[in-house]
Amino acid sequence: MTDMTEKPRLRHPEKAHKPDNPVQRNKPAWLRVKAPVSREYHATRQVVREHKLHTVCEEAACPNIGECWAKKHATMMIMGDICTRACSFCNVATGKPGALDPFEPYRVGEAVKKLGLQHVVITSVDRDDLEDGGAEHFAKVIGAIREATPTTTVEILTPDFLRKEGALEVVVAAKPDVFNHNLETVPRLYPTVRPGARYFHSLRLLDRVKQLDPTIFTKSGLMVGLGEEKSEVQQVMDDLRSAEVDFLTIGQYLQPTPKHHVVERFVTPDDFKAYETAAFAKGFLLVSASPLTRSSYHADEDFARLRLAREKQVAAAG
Repeated sequence: MTDMTEKPRLRHPEKAHKPDNPVQRNKPAWLRVKAPVSREYHATRQVVREHKLHTVCEEAACPNIGECWAKKHATMMIMGDICTRACSFCNVATGKPGALDPFEPYRVGEAVKKLGLQHVVITSVDRDDLEDGGAEHFAKVIGAIREATPTTTVEILTPDFLRKEGALEVVVAAKPDVFNHNLETVPRLYPTVRPGARYFHSLRLLDRVKQLDPTIFTKSGLMVGLGEEKSEVQQVMDDLRSAEVDFLTIGQYLQPTPKHHVVERFVTPDDFKAYETAAFAKGFLLVSASPLTRSSYHADEDFARLRLAREKQVAAAG
């Protein structure tokens, strides 16, 4: 008799043939976090499930999920849970995505309202299959949040819209409060860490946001521990400042599975402090650099600090 049971779909089919990289289980004390068990965590999880939403917190296996969800701060991941890219650091599933859900923007808006968020971060998978890379969908989500809860500030973490002419202009026209696009790593490591992306395209994307609308805060993030040199991180900081990026985040890379890029080094808290000091000296309005820093970690508090920093900068210049 033929076994008709379907095999489970591989989460990372493009990595199946790669040799295993041992995952370091003995993490330093500064990277250990408590398992998520709070009542508030489960309440946030229930809202996410009720509205049939995906979160990068779960899909990317973020270590801060317990802390953030206890404060109802879930980062929504729109346009499905399957990415068209195959980055060696990322735990989001890869493959052929399904069609966009036209009702998703409404559900996101209602979830943000129900959670009572004053600041929300919206990210997405890469959608290279779409003519505009999902730009119009981003704009619809921003609009739906503003309609559901007008006082909520909106931060977006976008793909690079590579070879998607006019896509960035559509997103910027929706006027997010913060436009985040992560460079992720230093240029030398792009072929192995972020092979589907182009470093200078991502840099130009951030620069173009400022050209289109100087009032929008721009933000970018780096992972460290992938094999980069400190001097290379410093150069990325300079590149970002040349693009007038306001806010830089730097966090420790953690290896999701044996098929992902190996952790070359656990960067010490002292090294993170040195990166933070250097970044502020280069002119960033705000810097978050710590082992557990992620793009949307403490994003609500950081946005308040970001606005205050700009106000002080304007007052000093005037």
